[in-house]
Amino acid sequence: MSQFLPAPDGAEAAAAAATVPRLSIIIPVYQEAGHLRRFLDQLLAVSFPWAVELVAVDDCSSDGSWEILGEYAARPGFVAVRQEQNRGKGAALHRGFALARGELIVVQDADFEYDPGDLVRLVMPVLDDKADIVYGSRFSRSSPQVHRTFHYLGNRLLTLFSNLLSGLYLSDMETCYKVFRSEILKGLRLDSRRFGFEPEVTAKIAKLKVRVHEYPISYFPRTYAEGKKINWRDGVAALWFIAKYNLQPLSRAVRETLPRKYVPARRQWL
Repeated sequence: MSQFLPAPDGAEAAAAAATVPRLSIIIPVYQEAGHLRRFLDQLLAVSFPWAVELVAVDDCSSDGSWEILGEYAARPGFVAVRQEQNRGKGAALHRGFALARGELIVVQDADFEYDPGDLVRLVMPVLDDKADIVYGSRFSRSSPQVHRTFHYLGNRLLTLFSNLLSGLYLSDMETCYKVFRSEILKGLRLDSRRFGFEPEVTAKIAKLKVRVHEYPISYFPRTYAEGKKINWRDGVAALWFIAKYNLQPLSRAVRETLPRKYVPARRQWL
């Protein structure tokens, strides 16, 4: 099993013991070698006001992405592991969540569609104990970004369907930026392996006693020529995932490790 797992240094140990929680940024990587160094340098340049660890999971890339991750492995707070087989984005996320040591977790795609600087604003409601989960919305009215019609309509349709079944009123269910308390995310039974993570996790948190906030974020969509991987087939699959996971009973959606304060009354489990 290929992996780079540097031991925490003194600074990391002190940060972990501090009163301010640490943020684990999970980065799924697949065939991103063309821009991966520039992306990692940009992410590492962000000045976060709290401790951060980066957990990169290479999904068996064949273009040199894994070798590039190795160049960063000696940095404190940087963890990189490689899947032995290509298993899909969801599987890479599951691996990253299991390795995360932070009290807060967020996913960061290995491209330039999202601005890591937005994470500071998204994390604050959780740190202030006003929210347990925060979604970053690409479609908020305050966002000036012009979207591509097909993806815009597809995302809005999926979000509408998700809202109808979950009861959560979101403007962007499919957003990459979702900040979780680690104890909540690790307390969910997650099994989608490709691009089903977004509808699955949304359906499952909707069953819990959690405070969900949503704030606008910047978004710079890339084209398929630039490496975008999700396609219309994944959109069709997402409709199935929305129905499947929203109809799934809570008893199958959560682990025994989920803190009881997030579990609703017993009558809602069936």
